[in-house]
Amino acid sequence: MAIFGGKESNVFDAINRHLNVVYETVKAFERLIEAYLDGDLDGAKDLEERVTLLESEADKLRRNIELMLYEGAFLPASRGDYVRLSELVDQVADAAESAAHTLILAKPRVPEELKEEIMALVKEAVKTYERLMEAVKALNEDVDRALELSKETEDLEENADKVEYKLKAMVFDSETITTYAKLIWNQVLTKVGDIADRAEDASDQVMLMAIKRRG
Repeated sequence: MAIFGGKESNVFDAINRHLNVVYETVKAFERLIEAYLDGDLDGAKDLEERVTLLESEADKLRRNIELMLYEGAFLPASRGDYVRLSELVDQVADAAESAAHTLILAKPRVPEELKEEIMALVKEAVKTYERLMEAVKALNEDVDRALELSKETEDLEENADKVEYKLKAMVFDSETITTYAKLIWNQVLTKVGDIADRAEDASDQVMLMAIKRRG
């Protein structure tokens, strides 16, 4: 059962739209990585444009949420929390766009022996964001569930960190990847990890808001 109504419900509808567009951004980035690893550079470039368009749409939705909040939704003490949450969620899309641009601009050689590991990291990042989405949506339904999902998001981010660290070690230990490619892949993998990191940052905000509401 929803906790809020009226203007607050409209804000939650806008937040859900924002969450979904950020998710589309992350999933487009996932498809970009798949295309790039498969040697489909044209397809990867098309998906880079898609990521950029979606990130821009997410920015517009974030600004709309902020406008709705400052027009009177929620008590003044709560508005800043929702502004902060929308900013943190938006940073997930920013991280996906940054990773996409770095990869397509630099075009490092694909390490054939690490294709599966690279995709595994991307999927871990996506999974972390998916859990964050559930946590945010739970804020208007069940604060205890929101807290539980926030903790699960944190756990998934820690797992993504481990995958990222192991993969970077494999990249730098490789004797077949050039120094240039190692440096670029290090940047790309860091930015992929940032997707999970930013999702975890947002989950911290969800946790804070849920605790405040529970009292």
